[in-house]
Amino acid sequence: MTDLGTVQFTYDGRVALRLQQAFPHPATRVWSVLTDPDRLRAWFPAEVDFDLRPGADLVFRVTPEQTRRYGLAPDHETTGTVIAVRPGHILEYLWGADTLHWELAHDGSGGCWLTLTHTVEDQDDAYAHAAGWHAGFEVVEAQLDGRAIDWSPWDRAEELADAYRQSA
Repeated sequence: MTDLGTVQFTYDGRVALRLQQAFPHPATRVWSVLTDPDRLRAWFPAEVDFDLRPGADLVFRVTPEQTRRYGLAPDHETTGTVIAVRPGHILEYLWGADTLHWELAHDGSGGCWLTLTHTVEDQDDAYAHAAGWHAGFEVVEAQLDGRAIDWSPWDRAEELADAYRQSA
């Protein structure tokens, strides 16, 4: 993935980070990477089990890597709520004050486009998250292609962080 994404202000003064990537895989396969807890553990920045019903409560637990790298308490949790679910197409939920909107669109050739819009309170937060999601998308791509991941998405996010800061 080479596109660094876009950052725009919303009508209510919040900031929306938008990342998009094409995958040569059906939307149903990409959907599984977004919702299956076992697959999420490889790339998602929290441990969460999705209850895919609108209105369902979510609990995001800190990962051991976040505890090691950032000193977060191992029992730290953040809550959220599922807003919308359209299997294979749309997943939207709150994670604390942030809104994450995942959308899958068929590309007409058997693959799909994955678009993440992560809406946060301020611009600095958007750029801080961008490198992590970018690295996560690289893991998703490897999972879908059946390639082993022999690198750390956390280290990769740190490598990408400078490019995102410079684009601000």
